[in-house]
Amino acid sequence: MLARIDLRGKTPATLTAGELSAVLPRAALDVTAALEAVRPVCEDVRTRGGEAVREYTAKFDGVELPSTRVPAEALATALRELRPPVRAALTEAARRARLVHKTQLPADAWTAVDTGSTVTERYIPVRRAGVYVPGGLVAYPSSVLMNVIPAQVAGVSEIAVASPPQSEYGGLPHPAILAACGLLGITEVHAVGGAQAIAMLGYGTDECAPVDVITGPGNVYVAAAKRLLRERVAIDAEAGPTEIAIIADDGADASFIAADLIAQAEHDPLAACLLISTSAALTDRVDAELARAVPSARHADRISAALAGQSACVLVDDADSALAVSDAWAPEHLEIQAADAAILARRVRNAGAIFVGAWAPVSLGDYLAGSNHVLPTGGTARFCGGLSVLSFLRGVHLVECDERALAAVAPHIDALGGAEDLAAHVQAVRVRVPAKSGQARNRLAEDAP
Repeated sequence: MLARIDLRGKTPATLTAGELSAVLPRAALDVTAALEAVRPVCEDVRTRGGEAVREYTAKFDGVELPSTRVPAEALATALRELRPPVRAALTEAARRARLVHKTQLPADAWTAVDTGSTVTERYIPVRRAGVYVPGGLVAYPSSVLMNVIPAQVAGVSEIAVASPPQSEYGGLPHPAILAACGLLGITEVHAVGGAQAIAMLGYGTDECAPVDVITGPGNVYVAAAKRLLRERVAIDAEAGPTEIAIIADDGADASFIAADLIAQAEHDPLAACLLISTSAALTDRVDAELARAVPSARHADRISAALAGQSACVLVDDADSALAVSDAWAPEHLEIQAADAAILARRVRNAGAIFVGAWAPVSLGDYLAGSNHVLPTGGTARFCGGLSVLSFLRGVHLVECDERALAAVAPHIDALGGAEDLAAHVQAVRVRVPAKSGQARNRLAEDAP
Protein backbone atom coordinates (compact mmCIF):
# COMPACT_ATOMS: atom_id res chain seq x y z
CA MET A 1 0.00 0.00 0.00
CA LEU A 2 2.97 2.30 0.66
CA ALA A 3 5.32 3.17 -2.18
CA ARG A 4 8.76 1.60 -1.72
CA ILE A 5 12.04 3.49 -1.81
CA ASP A 6 15.00 1.15 -1.69
CA LEU A 7 18.11 2.80 -0.28
CA ARG A 8 19.89 -0.40 0.63
CA GLY A 9 23.51 -0.41 -0.41
CA LYS A 10 23.93 3.29 0.34
CA THR A 11 26.15 4.35 3.24
CA PRO A 12 24.88 6.74 5.95
CA ALA A 13 27.31 9.39 4.72
CA THR A 14 25.51 9.53 1.37
CA LEU A 15 22.02 9.73 2.90
CA THR A 16 21.97 13.50 3.30
CA ALA A 17 19.22 16.07 2.95
CA GLY A 18 20.74 17.27 -0.30
CA GLU A 19 20.88 13.79 -1.80
CA LEU A 20 17.41 12.76 -0.62
CA SER A 21 15.42 15.97 -1.13
CA ALA A 22 14.07 14.75 -4.46
CA VAL A 23 13.61 11.18 -3.24
CA LEU A 24 11.68 11.41 0.01
CA PRO A 25 8.02 12.46 -0.31
CA ARG A 26 6.52 15.51 1.34
CA ALA A 27 3.50 17.65 0.51
CA ALA A 28 4.39 20.92 -1.18
CA LEU A 29 3.40 24.05 0.71
CA ASP A 30 3.71 27.13 -1.47
CA VAL A 31 3.56 29.85 1.15
CA THR A 32 5.09 32.35 -1.28
CA ALA A 33 2.17 31.99 -3.70
CA ALA A 34 -0.34 32.23 -0.87
CA LEU A 35 1.41 35.36 0.35
CA GLU A 36 0.13 37.37 -2.59
CA ALA A 37 -3.40 36.17 -1.93
CA VAL A 38 -3.37 37.22 1.73
CA ARG A 39 -1.43 40.46 1.35
CA PRO A 40 -4.48 42.59 0.36
CA VAL A 41 -6.55 40.97 3.11
CA CYS A 42 -3.98 41.79 5.78
CA GLU A 43 -3.47 45.31 4.45
CA ASP A 44 -7.21 45.91 4.48
CA VAL A 45 -7.41 44.77 8.09
CA ARG A 46 -4.49 47.03 8.93
CA THR A 47 -6.24 50.07 7.50
CA ARG A 48 -9.91 49.36 8.27
CA GLY A 49 -9.63 47.19 11.35
CA GLY A 50 -12.64 45.34 12.68
CA GLU A 51 -14.91 46.37 9.83
CA ALA A 52 -12.64 44.55 7.36
CA VAL A 53 -12.36 41.51 9.64
CA ARG A 54 -16.13 41.16 9.84
CA GLU A 55 -16.51 41.57 6.07
CA TYR A 56 -13.95 38.84 5.36
CA THR A 57 -15.60 36.60 7.93
CA ALA A 58 -18.89 36.95 6.05
CA LYS A 59 -17.16 36.39 2.70
CA PHE A 60 -14.99 33.38 3.58
CA ASP A 61 -16.91 31.73 6.41
CA GLY A 62 -20.46 32.68 5.49
CA VAL A 63 -21.06 34.11 8.94
CA GLU A 64 -22.16 37.67 9.68
CA LEU A 65 -21.52 38.76 13.24
CA PRO A 66 -21.92 42.18 14.85
CA SER A 67 -18.80 41.49 16.91
CA THR A 68 -15.80 39.18 16.66
CA ARG A 69 -15.68 38.81 20.44
CA VAL A 70 -17.23 35.63 21.84
CA PRO A 71 -19.58 36.50 24.73
CA ALA A 72 -18.53 35.37 28.20
CA GLU A 73 -21.76 33.42 28.62
CA ALA A 74 -20.94 31.36 25.50
CA LEU A 75 -17.62 30.31 27.07
CA ALA A 76 -19.34 29.42 30.32
CA THR A 77 -22.08 27.48 28.54
CA ALA A 78 -19.60 25.51 26.43
CA LEU A 79 -17.64 24.49 29.53
CA ARG A 80 -20.77 23.60 31.46
CA GLU A 81 -22.12 21.46 28.61
CA LEU A 82 -18.83 19.72 27.84
CA ARG A 83 -19.23 15.98 28.26
CA PRO A 84 -17.67 14.85 31.59
CA PRO A 85 -15.21 12.37 30.04
CA VAL A 86 -13.89 15.04 27.68
CA ARG A 87 -13.62 17.57 30.49
CA ALA A 88 -11.75 15.06 32.63
CA ALA A 89 -9.37 14.29 29.76
CA LEU A 90 -8.70 17.98 29.06
CA THR A 91 -8.15 18.63 32.76
CA GLU A 92 -5.60 15.84 33.00
CA ALA A 93 -3.92 16.89 29.76
CA ALA A 94 -3.65 20.44 31.11
CA ARG A 95 -2.17 19.21 34.39
CA ARG A 96 0.50 17.21 32.59
CA ALA A 97 1.32 19.96 30.12
CA ARG A 98 1.66 22.48 32.93
CA LEU A 99 4.07 20.19 34.79
CA VAL A 100 6.31 19.77 31.74
CA HIS A 101 6.25 23.42 30.74
CA LYS A 102 7.03 24.67 34.25
CA THR A 103 10.38 22.86 34.05
CA GLN A 104 11.20 24.94 30.97
CA LEU A 105 11.20 28.22 32.89
CA PRO A 106 14.80 29.45 32.90
CA ALA A 107 16.29 31.01 36.02
CA ASP A 108 18.04 34.37 35.82
CA ALA A 109 21.70 33.82 34.96
CA TRP A 110 24.11 36.04 36.95
CA THR A 111 27.76 36.34 35.93
CA ALA A 112 30.54 38.19 37.75
CA VAL A 113 32.60 39.37 34.78
CA ASP A 114 35.12 41.10 37.06
CA THR A 115 35.19 42.75 40.43
CA GLY A 116 32.43 45.35 40.36
CA SER A 117 31.13 44.31 36.93
CA THR A 118 28.23 41.88 36.46
CA VAL A 119 25.80 40.78 33.76
CA THR A 120 22.46 39.21 34.64
CA GLU A 121 20.32 37.61 31.95
CA ARG A 122 16.66 37.97 32.82
CA TYR A 123 13.82 36.27 30.99
CA ILE A 124 10.83 38.57 30.59
CA PRO A 125 7.47 37.48 29.15
CA VAL A 126 5.78 39.37 26.36
CA ARG A 127 2.80 41.38 27.54
CA ARG A 128 0.22 40.01 25.12
CA ALA A 129 0.03 36.81 23.03
CA GLY A 130 -2.33 35.74 20.26
CA VAL A 131 -3.22 32.08 19.80
CA TYR A 132 -4.73 30.73 16.60
CA VAL A 133 -6.71 27.49 16.86
CA PRO A 134 -7.73 25.97 13.50
CA GLY A 135 -11.24 24.75 12.86
CA GLY A 136 -11.21 23.17 9.42
CA LEU A 137 -11.55 19.41 9.01
CA VAL A 138 -11.32 18.82 12.76
CA ALA A 139 -11.81 20.88 15.93
CA TYR A 140 -8.71 20.93 18.12
CA PRO A 141 -9.41 21.74 21.79
CA SER A 142 -6.05 20.13 22.56
CA SER A 143 -4.38 22.90 20.55
CA VAL A 144 -5.87 25.44 22.95
CA LEU A 145 -4.02 23.72 25.77
CA MET A 146 -0.75 23.38 23.85
CA ASN A 147 -0.62 27.08 22.96
CA VAL A 148 -2.16 28.70 26.01
CA ILE A 149 -0.42 26.76 28.79
CA PRO A 150 3.18 27.65 27.85
CA ALA A 151 2.11 31.30 27.55
CA GLN A 152 0.48 31.18 31.00
CA VAL A 153 3.50 29.45 32.53
CA ALA A 154 5.77 32.07 30.95
CA GLY A 155 3.77 34.78 32.73
CA VAL A 156 2.05 36.39 29.73
CA SER A 157 -0.56 38.72 31.21
CA GLU A 158 -2.97 38.85 28.25
CA ILE A 159 -3.85 35.98 25.90
CA ALA A 160 -6.31 36.32 23.01
CA VAL A 161 -7.55 33.23 21.17
CA ALA A 162 -8.91 33.31 17.61
CA SER A 163 -10.70 30.39 15.98
CA PRO A 164 -12.90 30.21 12.87
CA PRO A 165 -16.66 30.71 13.32
CA GLN A 166 -18.89 27.75 12.56
CA SER A 167 -22.32 28.40 11.05
CA GLU A 168 -23.72 25.28 12.68
CA TYR A 169 -22.85 26.72 16.10
CA GLY A 170 -24.45 30.10 15.59
CA GLY A 171 -21.33 31.68 14.15
CA LEU A 172 -19.20 30.85 17.16
CA PRO A 173 -16.09 28.64 17.19
CA HIS A 174 -16.55 24.96 17.91
CA PRO A 175 -17.95 24.44 21.45
CA ALA A 176 -15.06 22.15 22.39
CA ILE A 177 -12.61 24.97 21.63
CA LEU A 178 -14.67 27.42 23.68
CA ALA A 179 -14.85 24.90 26.52
CA ALA A 180 -11.07 24.45 26.52
CA CYS A 181 -10.65 28.24 26.70
CA GLY A 182 -13.08 28.37 29.61
CA LEU A 183 -11.25 25.58 31.37
CA LEU A 184 -7.97 27.52 31.21
CA GLY A 185 -9.54 30.81 32.26
CA ILE A 186 -9.21 32.49 28.86
CA THR A 187 -11.81 35.22 28.59
CA GLU A 188 -10.85 36.84 25.27
CA VAL A 189 -11.87 34.67 22.33
CA HIS A 190 -12.60 35.89 18.81
CA ALA A 191 -14.71 34.11 16.18
CA VAL A 192 -12.28 34.80 13.35
CA GLY A 193 -10.33 32.45 11.12
CA GLY A 194 -7.80 32.49 8.30
CA ALA A 195 -5.49 35.32 7.30
CA GLN A 196 -7.90 37.93 8.66
CA ALA A 197 -7.49 36.42 12.15
CA ILE A 198 -3.71 36.70 11.97
CA ALA A 199 -3.98 40.29 10.73
CA MET A 200 -6.44 41.12 13.51
CA LEU A 201 -4.05 39.76 16.14
CA GLY A 202 -1.02 41.46 14.64
CA TYR A 203 -2.42 44.88 13.75
CA GLY A 204 -5.24 45.10 16.25
CA THR A 205 -8.83 46.26 15.86
CA ASP A 206 -11.39 48.11 17.93
CA GLU A 207 -12.17 44.78 19.63
CA CYS A 208 -8.73 43.16 19.76
CA ALA A 209 -5.58 44.96 20.89
CA PRO A 210 -2.43 44.04 18.92
CA VAL A 211 -0.33 41.22 20.31
CA ASP A 212 3.42 40.69 20.60
CA VAL A 213 3.55 36.99 19.64
CA ILE A 214 1.26 34.86 17.45
CA THR A 215 1.32 31.07 17.77
CA GLY A 216 -0.74 28.15 16.54
CA PRO A 217 -1.06 26.05 13.39
CA GLY A 218 -3.30 26.68 10.39
CA ASN A 219 -3.61 26.26 6.63
CA VAL A 220 -1.30 27.74 4.00
CA TYR A 221 -3.08 31.11 4.14
CA VAL A 222 -2.58 31.30 7.89
CA ALA A 223 1.09 30.44 7.38
CA ALA A 224 1.39 33.14 4.69
CA ALA A 225 -0.23 35.75 6.93
CA LYS A 226 2.15 34.86 9.74
CA ARG A 227 5.09 35.34 7.38
CA LEU A 228 3.69 38.72 6.35
CA LEU A 229 3.20 39.81 9.97
CA ARG A 230 6.60 38.56 11.06
CA GLU A 231 8.09 42.03 10.69
CA ARG A 232 5.61 43.31 13.27
CA VAL A 233 5.21 40.44 15.73
CA ALA A 234 7.03 37.26 16.68
CA ILE A 235 5.60 34.01 15.34
CA ASP A 236 6.19 30.42 16.33
CA ALA A 237 6.49 28.88 12.85
CA GLU A 238 4.86 28.56 9.45
CA ALA A 239 3.16 25.25 10.10
CA GLY A 240 2.52 22.95 7.17
CA PRO A 241 0.78 19.58 6.81
CA THR A 242 1.49 17.15 9.62
CA GLU A 243 4.01 14.33 9.23
CA ILE A 244 5.41 11.24 10.91
CA ALA A 245 8.48 9.08 10.42
CA ILE A 246 8.77 5.67 12.05
CA ILE A 247 12.07 3.84 12.38
CA ALA A 248 11.33 0.14 12.84
CA ASP A 249 13.18 -3.16 12.69
CA ASP A 250 11.95 -6.71 12.18
CA GLY A 251 10.94 -7.04 15.82
CA ALA A 252 8.40 -4.22 15.63
CA ASP A 253 4.67 -4.89 15.79
CA ALA A 254 3.21 -4.25 12.32
CA SER A 255 -0.24 -3.52 13.74
CA PHE A 256 1.19 -0.79 15.97
CA ILE A 257 2.99 0.82 13.04
CA ALA A 258 -0.03 0.66 10.75
CA ALA A 259 -2.23 2.19 13.45
CA ASP A 260 0.22 5.06 13.93
CA LEU A 261 0.48 5.75 10.20
CA ILE A 262 -3.31 5.79 9.92
CA ALA A 263 -3.62 8.07 12.94
CA GLN A 264 -1.33 10.65 11.37
CA ALA A 265 -2.91 10.33 7.93
CA GLU A 266 -6.40 11.06 9.27
CA HIS A 267 -5.36 14.65 10.02
CA ASP A 268 -5.12 15.75 6.42
CA PRO A 269 -4.97 14.37 2.85
CA LEU A 270 -1.62 16.19 2.67
CA ALA A 271 -0.20 14.43 5.75
CA ALA A 272 3.12 12.70 5.07
CA CYS A 273 3.99 9.29 6.51
CA LEU A 274 7.42 7.69 6.21
CA LEU A 275 8.26 4.18 7.43
CA ILE A 276 12.03 3.63 7.58
CA SER A 277 12.95 0.00 8.10
CA THR A 278 15.77 -2.49 7.86
CA SER A 279 13.26 -5.29 7.23
CA ALA A 280 11.39 -5.88 3.98
CA ALA A 281 9.38 -8.55 5.79
CA LEU A 282 8.14 -5.99 8.31
CA THR A 283 7.09 -3.58 5.58
CA ASP A 284 5.13 -6.38 3.92
CA ARG A 285 3.33 -7.02 7.21
CA VAL A 286 2.62 -3.30 7.63
CA ASP A 287 1.17 -3.13 4.12
CA ALA A 288 -1.12 -6.04 4.94
CA GLU A 289 -2.29 -4.31 8.12
CA LEU A 290 -2.95 -1.08 6.22
CA ALA A 291 -4.92 -2.91 3.54
CA ARG A 292 -7.07 -4.44 6.25
CA ALA A 293 -7.57 -1.37 8.45
CA VAL A 294 -7.80 1.62 6.11
CA PRO A 295 -11.07 0.77 4.30
CA SER A 296 -12.97 0.57 7.60
CA ALA A 297 -11.42 3.71 9.12
CA ARG A 298 -13.75 6.61 9.85
CA HIS A 299 -11.82 8.98 7.58
CA ALA A 300 -10.84 6.38 4.99
CA ASP A 301 -10.81 8.78 2.02
CA ARG A 302 -8.57 11.26 3.77
CA ILE A 303 -6.25 8.51 5.02
CA SER A 304 -6.02 6.82 1.63
CA ALA A 305 -5.15 10.10 -0.06
CA ALA A 306 -2.34 10.77 2.40
CA LEU A 307 -0.87 7.28 2.24
CA ALA A 308 -1.04 7.19 -1.56
CA GLY A 309 0.14 10.77 -2.00
CA GLN A 310 3.18 11.81 0.00
CA SER A 311 3.97 8.69 2.00
CA ALA A 312 6.41 5.83 1.50
CA CYS A 313 8.36 2.97 2.99
CA VAL A 314 12.14 3.39 2.89
CA LEU A 315 14.32 0.29 3.07
CA VAL A 316 17.82 0.71 4.53
CA ASP A 317 20.65 -1.59 5.58
CA ASP A 318 21.04 -0.74 9.25
CA ALA A 319 20.11 1.55 12.14
CA ASP A 320 22.81 4.07 11.21
CA SER A 321 21.28 4.46 7.76
CA ALA A 322 17.79 4.70 9.23
CA LEU A 323 18.89 7.57 11.47
CA ALA A 324 20.57 9.29 8.53
CA VAL A 325 17.38 9.12 6.45
CA SER A 326 15.29 10.42 9.32
CA ASP A 327 17.67 13.30 9.99
CA ALA A 328 17.65 14.18 6.30
CA TRP A 329 13.83 14.28 6.28
CA ALA A 330 13.69 16.07 9.69
CA PRO A 331 10.17 14.92 10.63
CA GLU A 332 7.68 16.72 12.82
CA HIS A 333 7.11 13.46 14.73
CA LEU A 334 9.56 10.56 14.91
CA GLU A 335 8.73 7.20 16.43
CA ILE A 336 11.43 4.61 17.07
CA GLN A 337 10.13 1.07 17.35
CA ALA A 338 13.36 -0.87 17.23
CA ALA A 339 15.88 -2.58 19.46
CA ASP A 340 17.76 -0.12 21.68
CA ALA A 341 15.17 2.56 20.90
CA ALA A 342 16.27 4.77 23.80
CA ILE A 343 19.88 4.71 22.63
CA LEU A 344 18.90 5.45 19.04
CA ALA A 345 16.63 8.29 20.14
CA ARG A 346 19.54 10.10 21.76
CA ARG A 347 21.43 10.02 18.47
CA VAL A 348 18.67 11.81 16.54
CA ARG A 349 19.56 15.36 15.51
CA ASN A 350 16.53 16.54 13.53
CA ALA A 351 12.99 15.95 14.77
CA GLY A 352 10.22 18.01 16.34
CA ALA A 353 9.50 15.35 18.96
CA ILE A 354 10.79 11.79 19.39
CA PHE A 355 8.60 8.96 20.67
CA VAL A 356 10.65 6.15 22.12
CA GLY A 357 9.58 2.53 21.99
CA ALA A 358 6.40 0.67 21.17
CA TRP A 359 4.36 2.19 24.00
CA ALA A 360 4.89 5.86 23.16
CA PRO A 361 2.77 6.58 20.06
CA VAL A 362 2.41 10.08 18.63
CA SER A 363 -1.20 10.08 19.84
CA LEU A 364 0.15 10.16 23.39
CA GLY A 365 2.08 13.32 22.56
CA ASP A 366 -0.95 14.86 20.88
CA TYR A 367 -2.92 14.69 24.09
CA LEU A 368 -1.48 13.38 27.35
CA ALA A 369 2.32 13.08 27.32
CA GLY A 370 2.72 16.61 28.64
CA SER A 371 4.99 17.51 25.73
CA ASN A 372 3.89 20.16 23.27
CA HIS A 373 2.31 19.09 19.98
CA VAL A 374 2.90 22.38 18.15
CA LEU A 375 5.99 21.22 16.26
CA PRO A 376 8.09 22.19 13.22
CA THR A 377 7.00 20.72 9.88
CA GLY A 378 8.30 20.61 6.32
CA GLY A 379 11.87 19.78 7.35
CA THR A 380 12.22 22.89 9.52
CA ALA A 381 13.07 20.65 12.48
CA ARG A 382 16.62 20.99 11.13
CA PHE A 383 16.80 24.49 12.62
CA CYS A 384 13.88 25.10 14.95
CA GLY A 385 12.03 23.36 17.76
CA GLY A 386 8.49 23.08 18.99
CA LEU A 387 6.44 25.58 20.93
CA SER A 388 7.61 26.08 24.52
CA VAL A 389 7.66 28.55 27.36
CA LEU A 390 10.70 30.13 25.69
CA SER A 391 8.49 31.12 22.75
CA PHE A 392 6.88 33.73 25.01
CA LEU A 393 10.03 34.98 26.78
CA ARG A 394 12.79 37.40 25.85
CA GLY A 395 16.30 37.28 27.26
CA VAL A 396 17.35 40.73 28.49
CA HIS A 397 20.83 41.54 29.80
CA LEU A 398 21.06 43.63 32.96
CA VAL A 399 24.52 45.24 33.02
CA GLU A 400 25.92 46.64 36.28
CA CYS A 401 29.32 48.24 36.73
CA ASP A 402 30.93 50.42 39.40
CA GLU A 403 33.39 53.25 38.87
CA ARG A 404 36.51 51.20 39.56
CA ALA A 405 35.45 48.43 37.17
CA LEU A 406 34.72 50.95 34.40
CA ALA A 407 38.08 52.62 34.92
CA ALA A 408 39.79 49.23 34.65
CA VAL A 409 38.40 48.55 31.15
CA ALA A 410 38.52 52.15 29.90
CA PRO A 411 41.88 51.68 28.14
CA HIS A 412 40.42 48.74 26.19
CA ILE A 413 37.44 50.88 25.20
CA ASP A 414 39.88 53.58 24.12
CA ALA A 415 41.58 51.03 21.87
CA LEU A 416 38.43 49.52 20.38
CA GLY A 417 36.71 52.88 19.91
CA GLY A 418 39.79 54.19 18.19
CA ALA A 419 40.02 51.12 15.94
CA GLU A 420 36.40 51.65 14.87
CA ASP A 421 36.72 55.45 14.61
CA LEU A 422 33.94 55.96 17.16
CA ALA A 423 35.38 58.76 19.27
CA ALA A 424 32.06 59.48 20.98
CA HIS A 425 32.00 55.94 22.33
CA VAL A 426 35.32 56.57 24.00
CA GLN A 427 34.20 59.96 25.29
CA ALA A 428 31.07 58.46 26.88
CA VAL A 429 33.41 56.43 29.09
CA ARG A 430 36.09 59.06 29.60
CA VAL A 431 33.59 61.68 30.75
CA ARG A 432 33.03 59.31 33.70
CA VAL A 433 36.61 58.13 34.28
CA PRO A 434 38.94 60.72 32.74
CA ALA A 435 42.21 59.50 31.27
CA LYS A 436 45.53 61.00 32.21
CA SER A 437 46.30 64.09 30.18
CA GLY A 438 46.46 63.29 26.47
CA GLN A 439 46.07 59.52 27.01
CA ALA A 440 42.70 59.01 25.28
CA ARG A 441 43.57 61.41 22.46
CA ASN A 442 46.82 59.59 21.80
CA ARG A 443 45.10 56.22 21.82
CA LEU A 444 42.52 57.42 19.31
CA ALA A 445 45.28 58.58 16.99
CA GLU A 446 47.26 55.35 17.39
CA ASP A 447 44.31 52.96 16.93
CA ALA A 448 42.39 54.72 14.14
CA PRO A 449 42.13 52.47 11.06
